[in-house]
Amino acid sequence: MNAAVLLIISIVVLAVGYVLYGGWLAKQWGVDPSRKTPAHELEDGLDYVPAKAPVLMGHHFSSIAGAGPINGPIQAAVFGWVPVLLWVLIGGIFFGGVHDFGALFASLRHKGQSIGEIIDDSMGKTAKKLFITFGYLTLLLVVAAFSSIVASTFGVTTSAGAAVEGATLAANQSTAMISILFILLAIVFGFFVYRKNAPIGISSVIGCVGIIAVVFIGLNFHPIALTYNQWMWILGAYILIASVTPVWILLQPRDYLSSFLLYFMIGAGIIAIIGATVTGHGSFAIPAMGDAALKGTGVFTTGTAFPALFVTIACGAISGFHSLVSSGTTAKQLDNEKDAKPVAFGSMLIECIVAVISLCAIGFVWVAASDGTYASPTQVFAGGLSAMIGSFAPGMQDIMYQLLILAVSVFCLTSLDTATRLARYMLQEFFVENGQTAKDLTGYKKVIANPYVATAITVVLGVSLGMTGYTKIWPLFGAANQLLAAIGLLAVCTWLGAVGKNNKMFYIPMTFMLAVTICSLVQTIKAKLTAYTTGAADVWALIQALIAVLLVVLSIILAVIAGKTLVKQFKEKKNGKAAA
Repeated sequence: MNAAVLLIISIVVLAVGYVLYGGWLAKQWGVDPSRKTPAHELEDGLDYVPAKAPVLMGHHFSSIAGAGPINGPIQAAVFGWVPVLLWVLIGGIFFGGVHDFGALFASLRHKGQSIGEIIDDSMGKTAKKLFITFGYLTLLLVVAAFSSIVASTFGVTTSAGAAVEGATLAANQSTAMISILFILLAIVFGFFVYRKNAPIGISSVIGCVGIIAVVFIGLNFHPIALTYNQWMWILGAYILIASVTPVWILLQPRDYLSSFLLYFMIGAGIIAIIGATVTGHGSFAIPAMGDAALKGTGVFTTGTAFPALFVTIACGAISGFHSLVSSGTTAKQLDNEKDAKPVAFGSMLIECIVAVISLCAIGFVWVAASDGTYASPTQVFAGGLSAMIGSFAPGMQDIMYQLLILAVSVFCLTSLDTATRLARYMLQEFFVENGQTAKDLTGYKKVIANPYVATAITVVLGVSLGMTGYTKIWPLFGAANQLLAAIGLLAVCTWLGAVGKNNKMFYIPMTFMLAVTICSLVQTIKAKLTAYTTGAADVWALIQALIAVLLVVLSIILAVIAGKTLVKQFKEKKNGKAAA
């Protein structure tokens, strides 16, 4: 298969899906540009702050991207490029796009509140409490997984305590330095744009120049040398502060600037793939239907295509975390309802493009990835694309490798503090009843719902779990994240039915995702219990098994409640037509 042809076809398919299917969804649900959004109605200067569409898209995309659309397709490439590509394209348009767009739209009609409040509206208080518990557990896994990934790309030691040496050590120190300087740059950018009303166009140009300067400094001056565990504690302190800081100070400007890194990464990927192909250096060696002998080796995942393929690819096709971002931070900043389609549906499809680029990257270095040359999917991604560029632009390979690693770490940082902020919202909403706000709470509920207390609880639990290492958390995160997507689809589906709008586009996605992820979690429970009882794994395997059990039970209860709600809605609609 020709990688350039595969990429071009994918972009065309996704563009057509955005215009036709995305436009149809907006009409079916009644997106109304004249309607006042929660960002204006409830503006408070902290969480509810209207943002220009390009700025908000930068935040939204940076938050949902993380390492998901890179890690997933690379790990799942063992199943073959055909299944991976089909799921990315079909899943992105008809599953992920519907999920993200629907969650944002529903939240806009619920004062920018989370999926939990949407569930309360259509399925009741008990279902809301169960969903928030489910969502909070998943967010803890996000905090644990992404903090571990970032600490691994910054530290001079691994999560296991082994020393990092050679080129990887220098790359880690450079990435850490650049990331710190990038945060400082974002704060300055936010001050001038939001407090001094500096023109966004001129500010963006200056911001991009600042990014280049930050990268140059970090590549040539990186004196910080801290261990994995030290970085974990520092990251904990960072997200503790970042997630309670007004969004205009750090979240909006940092995510907007990081979106330029994302666009650079996508642009570099497209140039690398097409350039290598045109100059006769491109290769795409992934078997069409996979290589069973490679499962579980190197960077590749284990298991059978069903359910492993659909769980592993995650953010490249559909991700439950996206619904929390859409209904958590994004809905509180959307300036106009017409921006919902490009911000939510559009960002999902751009993420699909990143997933296809990742597939092309591993295709170029398939032999090296198969023999264990690369230690992580991120290294495969950066190594594959930089090798492509080096094949027709000698001398650029090392620089591109560092820039691509940096881009991934920036997105992980973005997802990390966004997840912490979302977890804080969920803890607060758990105790709030209809018609109340967190300010109305009393006693222990008021203490736990306090922004600083709720954030501290999340940081301590998430970072402590992250100390065990990324590889121990990611498999459980993948299944929990996809199960959350199924519940998000259920929630929006039942709400649309309750308000009399077309919800049939949710039936197949939510049923399929429930089946996939419950199956995957059951397999995980069995594997973890077997490993623990035979002495092949420590107590963390037992903890992961217990979390998986809890997630399965919660999801089944929610699915039953949702099913009863949909049946009731169908009967009421049928009886209404009969009476008419």
